[in-house]
Amino acid sequence: MDLSLTSEQQLMVDAAKKMVDRHIQPILAANDRDRPLPKAEILKILAKAADLGLTAARIPEEGGGAGLRMLDYGLMAEQIPPSVALILQPHEATSARIHFGCTPEQRERFLPDLVAGRKIACTASTEPDVGSDPRAVKTVATEDGDHLVLKGRKQWISNATVCDVMNVTCRMANPDGSTRLARILVDRGESSFEARELDMMGLRQAPLAEVLFDSCRVPRRNLCPDTGDTARLLTLTWLANRPLVGLMAVNLAQKALDAARSYAGVRKQFGRAIGSFQLIQQDLAEIETAVISSRLVCYNALAAIDRGERANGLSAMAKRYSVDCCDRAVALAMRIHGAMGLSRELGLEQIARDVRTISIPDGTPGILMLIQGRELTGIDPFRS
Repeated sequence: MDLSLTSEQQLMVDAAKKMVDRHIQPILAANDRDRPLPKAEILKILAKAADLGLTAARIPEEGGGAGLRMLDYGLMAEQIPPSVALILQPHEATSARIHFGCTPEQRERFLPDLVAGRKIACTASTEPDVGSDPRAVKTVATEDGDHLVLKGRKQWISNATVCDVMNVTCRMANPDGSTRLARILVDRGESSFEARELDMMGLRQAPLAEVLFDSCRVPRRNLCPDTGDTARLLTLTWLANRPLVGLMAVNLAQKALDAARSYAGVRKQFGRAIGSFQLIQQDLAEIETAVISSRLVCYNALAAIDRGERANGLSAMAKRYSVDCCDRAVALAMRIHGAMGLSRELGLEQIARDVRTISIPDGTPGILMLIQGRELTGIDPFRS
């Protein structure tokens, strides 16, 4: 097994790094690090990401996307600051859900602007009392002539305050009185809804919101086809999302490692650099081990998806393990810096808040462990 990057993959990584240095970091630095980025700034970022295919990584080339292998997508995504990755990934995943789960007319109407980064997309599945089980959603859509009337709440929705298109998971009534899961594309230009910003511990430059649909009228043509695969389509995109979220944690832990290694060489105590002390070397070794092992477990899950293997357990393991390891790695890096590690000036405290925030999106650690356990035993812990 060759774990080295091909020349093409190295070019992808270098291109992503250049994009971050030239176009993303200046935007992050110019805006309040404790407030969500304005929509105009996000559109600038999406336009640059579109040049690398990152707005439509999973959409085949014949469909207008980049048709990237998931491992190659991960190699580039790892270079993106997590506060931006948490904007870009929901946008890209929603574009993929529209491509694979909507009508040709809906694809033609929505995807060109999303792929080009001219408009912003998001997916609304989670609700105030519905998280890991999308089948339990309570937001409901009822028929009213040529429209559907959407009522309910969604919570913890990335991009909700700035989005142009929202892919909403809801329930639709069947003729026999039962309900089924459905997806509706809510175009903000024709259907109004309320989105309230949520103030979070970390990743504060990424928009996150609670959404209220109060008799929101949506044209019937925006109802996605009823294939019975709504939950499955969400799951398939989550499979790649989870190791991609894990790579957000790797990005942060790598920054912490770089800072700690540099500081250990210049900070002196007892007349010599602290990097010469065995306990500091031990902490540095632990941090590096966490970074490399986390990176590899995420790459492994993405490569398994590329091979067409069942990757449910690998995907869940990748996200849970990498975030946990990288959380500890960042804590060790802060410890090496002493009191300086707690200062806002250095930035490690922000990295610590960010990496801990990453533990929740796309599956909490407990849920991910149960998914992995289900794959190991063949016994479903969620439903009998």
